[in-house]
Amino acid sequence: MVMISGDKSYGIRRKREYHSQSTQLCSTLSAKRTHVLKRSYVSVIFGTIFGFLIGVTFPPLSLIKPFVKDSLNVGSIVERTDLITTQNVQYSTKIWASSNPRGAERLPPKLVVSESDLFRRRLCGEPSEDLVTRPKYLVAISVGYKQKNNVDDIVKKFSENFTILLFHYDGRTTEWDEFEWSKQAIHVTVTKQTKWWYAKRFLHPDIVSPYEYIFIWDEDLGVEKFDAEEYIKLVKKHGLEISQPAMEGSSSSWKMSWRLNDREVHKKEKSGWCNDSHLPPCAAFVEIMAPVFSRDAWRCVWHMLQNDLVHGWGLDFTFRKCVAPAHEKIGVVDAQPVLHRRVPSITNEGVQENGMPGWLMIRTRSIVEWKMFEKRVADAEEAYYKSNGIDLYNFTALKKEITIIDNLEKKAKSIMNKYRMDPSHVS
Repeated sequence: MVMISGDKSYGIRRKREYHSQSTQLCSTLSAKRTHVLKRSYVSVIFGTIFGFLIGVTFPPLSLIKPFVKDSLNVGSIVERTDLITTQNVQYSTKIWASSNPRGAERLPPKLVVSESDLFRRRLCGEPSEDLVTRPKYLVAISVGYKQKNNVDDIVKKFSENFTILLFHYDGRTTEWDEFEWSKQAIHVTVTKQTKWWYAKRFLHPDIVSPYEYIFIWDEDLGVEKFDAEEYIKLVKKHGLEISQPAMEGSSSSWKMSWRLNDREVHKKEKSGWCNDSHLPPCAAFVEIMAPVFSRDAWRCVWHMLQNDLVHGWGLDFTFRKCVAPAHEKIGVVDAQPVLHRRVPSITNEGVQENGMPGWLMIRTRSIVEWKMFEKRVADAEEAYYKSNGIDLYNFTALKKEITIIDNLEKKAKSIMNKYRMDPSHVS
């Protein structure tokens, strides 16, 4: 009985223990299931958010397909050109603007800057604030340091409205800083070169286009009676595209340049001296020591300058081809005279050859260049007329100019035989 009773008691106890363990196991499993569910919920929420962010960040696949397809179908690339296909119409992004300056056709027109200037710029700050004033006129002078005092007198006649550009034929530039104005001037130096050589290379019309008038002067001009601002006013008043200040006394080689005291401006010499009063040297004529050009006139004259002819002789007879009517647009300003001092300057840079002094070699070449230039003018005009089927070419004016040149050449040969003469006496 005890055994049976004991077995029953043991069985009841084991059943209770099993029930207790089962209850604990269920509680544990329930807790684990709850934890797993929570992790699942978190994963689902995180995945949804991540998927949404991916969808927002990248465009739909349908928008990517055309680009993927195009990249896969490219067999060869001849030229790197982007193509955009819309409604079966192709547009090329390649630029070719034929209206642009030559060589710049591949640039968008609004980017092209075809002209420049000689305005000095700062190294710092806003570019738009660089220029306090914009000079309206340009003065270019061929100079040597020996004439520094006279050049100083000339430059001081020009206000801040004028940019000063010095061409140094003797290579000396830093010495000029003794003058305060020199620190603001532009200095260019190539030794033993004339002002016309400089002008052809450094005064391109697209560089000097901001300036209304361009003065191209010698260094040996006396300016005691000259006022630059008044000169500009008279040039504008009388409509002169090419001009020069009148020459005091007989300091000029041609009477057309001599000052007339009873007027502001004259455009022709006294009648009777020339067969045609509208042609040089009696009209439509200024000399090369102190010419002043309007912006438009200079654009034409610059193209007429020859690279290999550097002394400029003969240009004064040909300036008239750049304005019309020349006898109205070219003149001498009497109210603002200067004096041509005839100081040997660039002539001292010549080299003696065959027993002849350097100054005479320079003078001889000047005359030879004149004759060469006039022949080029005649040949070019004749070729132009013939190409247009015009046979009635009028050589009258040209023959007269050649006669003048021949007379000067004879004079030069006579001087060569007496080369010991002081060069300042040679006109």
